[in-house]
Amino acid sequence: MHDWNMWWGGGGMWFGPLWMIVWLLVVVAGVAALVRWLGGAGGDGRAPTRSARDILDERYARGEIDREEYVKRKQDIAGS
Repeated sequence: MHDWNMWWGGGGMWFGPLWMIVWLLVVVAGVAALVRWLGGAGGDGRAPTRSARDILDERYARGEIDREEYVKRKQDIAGS
């Protein structure tokens, strides 16, 4: 029979911890990929961009601008 501990050069001292670190990295990478996938971010990881009209609508809905300014800016965005 072979003495495998001898074959690895007494590797029991470093081979076990090395595999533990490798598996830990694999688990961390898997969790990170799962979080990104479930996060709903775009394929490139950036948040979806909002249009100028969306931002204007939100400002009007929050009461930051009045109707007159809303209509004027909406026309400016539309180019008319």
